[in-house]
Amino acid sequence: MTLSVVIPCRNAVRTIDETLCALADQHWPGAWEVIVADNGSNDNLGRVIAKHMLRIPHLRVIDASARRGASHARNIGVQAATGEYVLFCDADDVPAPGWAIAMEKALRVHGFVASRLEFETLNSSVVRSARGSTQVGGLQQFGFLPFPHAGSGTLGITRALHDAVAGFDETIPICEDIDYCMRVQQKGAKLEFVPDAVLHCRLRASKKGVYAQAAQYAEYEVYLYKKYGAGCLWEWWRWRSYVQAWRILLGRIFELLRTPEGKTMLAWRLGRLIGLLKGSLRFGAPPVMVE
Repeated sequence: MTLSVVIPCRNAVRTIDETLCALADQHWPGAWEVIVADNGSNDNLGRVIAKHMLRIPHLRVIDASARRGASHARNIGVQAATGEYVLFCDADDVPAPGWAIAMEKALRVHGFVASRLEFETLNSSVVRSARGSTQVGGLQQFGFLPFPHAGSGTLGITRALHDAVAGFDETIPICEDIDYCMRVQQKGAKLEFVPDAVLHCRLRASKKGVYAQAAQYAEYEVYLYKKYGAGCLWEWWRWRSYVQAWRILLGRIFELLRTPEGKTMLAWRLGRLIGLLKGSLRFGAPPVMVE
């Protein structure tokens, strides 16, 4: 088997049908497989998977419920894979036509690649208002980290490289994809952006979901800064930037509350500021402003 697509999944029955339909429509000329790594679903996942067995001949569901978390599911999925090349795809995203071919072609040259994200297809303008340009024109890059990174569901990697870093760190619940990208690139494998491989990304739609995700990301960005940036808690200039961000947000709060897009942006920025503070207190490093 040349190519393995690994999909971590837990209670994604509402969205994974669309993901699998898109994978079935990939005009892949060689041997490939799709592995759904079930992280403990209780939503009739099997019924949805059965619909696609004929269209995706090498489609398998494996039990990845021993430990909660997408990282564990991805690692178990790769362990079960038979392909030399591995593509990760989240159960709520949709690969565009040509995604698999473009990713595999790039993997043969580079060994570690990331697809381009597209947000308009699956998200309204209100939902996109806070995050609708991430990884559209290139890789993501934080100034406080040594290498660029990409979202876990956009990555492709050789099986050998994945094994060389022992997979995703299952002790990190959030931003584990950034950590993965750092560790792989520390091995000397540069992460390459593949603009021809397009992945339609589904964002969280509710204000509560936007806030929670922003807070979680920001908290663990502090953790990553401490791990890779060797930051000191008392870097006062970072704290000044953090306080200034609060002043700017509070100064715009009534303006943002006037429109649905503004409310989404407010939820995102408020979540980030709360998450940064929580991360600083938890991990003993300063807040790191990335926007």
